Amino acid sequence: MSLDYVYYPVSGIMWVWHKVFSFVPGLGPDSGITWALSVIFLVLTLRAILYKPFVRQIRTTRQMQEFQPQMQALRKKYGKDRQKLALEMQKLQKEHGFNPLLGCLPALLQVPVFIGLFHVLRSFNRMNGGATSMFGSPDMTAYETRHTPNYFFSATDVGSFLDARLFDVPLSSMVQMPEKNYQAFMPVNINNDFIQPNFEQWQILALSLPLMIIAALATHFNSRASIARQPVASLDNPQTAIMNRLMLWVFPIGVLVGGFFLPVAILIYWVTQNIWTYCQQHIVFGKLDKEDEEKKRLAQEKRAENAPKPGVKPKKGGAAVSVTKAAETATDATDEPAEESAPSKPTPGAKPKPQHPSANARQQQRNQQQRNRNKKRKR
Repeated sequence: MSLDYVYYPVSGIMWVWHKVFSFVPGLGPDSGITWALSVIFLVLTLRAILYKPFVRQIRTTRQMQEFQPQMQALRKKYGKDRQKLALEMQKLQKEHGFNPLLGCLPALLQVPVFIGLFHVLRSFNRMNGGATSMFGSPDMTAYETRHTPNYFFSATDVGSFLDARLFDVPLSSMVQMPEKNYQAFMPVNINNDFIQPNFEQWQILALSLPLMIIAALATHFNSRASIARQPVASLDNPQTAIMNRLMLWVFPIGVLVGGFFLPVAILIYWVTQNIWTYCQQHIVFGKLDKEDEEKKRLAQEKRAENAPKPGVKPKKGGAAVSVTKAAETATDATDEPAEESAPSKPTPGAKPKPQHPSANARQQQRNQQQRNRNKKRKR
């Protein structure tokens, strides 16, 4: 199956960056640094395009962690009825606005990008024949390789790429490449006359090995950062534990071993990809952590505004009376002089309310003072 709809965009982005860096003083179109930068900025461009889907993936993952207890409860309740469990899960996801496809989208989009870049870089040297036949690359001679366009790249661009050197090493060479294919990196005539290559296998290894180690370490630390963000409850899951071990150790070792069979340009891509991922995770997680803290702060402020203030006693119907104010009013009424406020007469048939002894004494004193004033007036 042809993947031209992947190969052409990937080669087109790389072609644009190659033309851009060709105008940089001191580089030029045939410089190995120019071609290496075109690969690096191809990665940066593609990852910048995938930035928003990556953020959605992280938000989706966090959202899933929030209602994980509800999902566990549904599994316990409908564990035997798979159809009912699936319906309830879909209902729960719809209520929370959760779309599981968003969590897989960035990873799924990176797969065709990697395949496209791998094929385009391998197609600069088509002497590999069977090794790349699965991607539709024919088995060519060194001369045919140099004079065959590669998607957006013309035959002249292909020759420029094959002649370019980074630390004296061709960018599409690999450690396990057969020595007969070295001829693709040397200027040959139509008769394919043999020309002694100006580089050796140990030079390819000397450049590839550091890139392989950096890529493996970056893969390991990216996995470690992702696992550190997982909720504690999920770490007890046996399947999660197995996947975490694969991410921490097996995948980095796979990158290290697989590097012997990858072109130098692919190793540059892999290093750039992992460094970008590490920095992007640090920035995005830091941003989301700040957003979560801000949400918690606003929620606390809202609860504080709705909570009853100190000294306010809630009443039925939503009204509230200040206990302190009521106490002050009661004190003022008790201390009011008898002249201004005569003692209230008990309602007929009503039982007199018991009063505190000190209150009775004050009331009797006021009554006696009133009687004395009345006697003076009569005289």
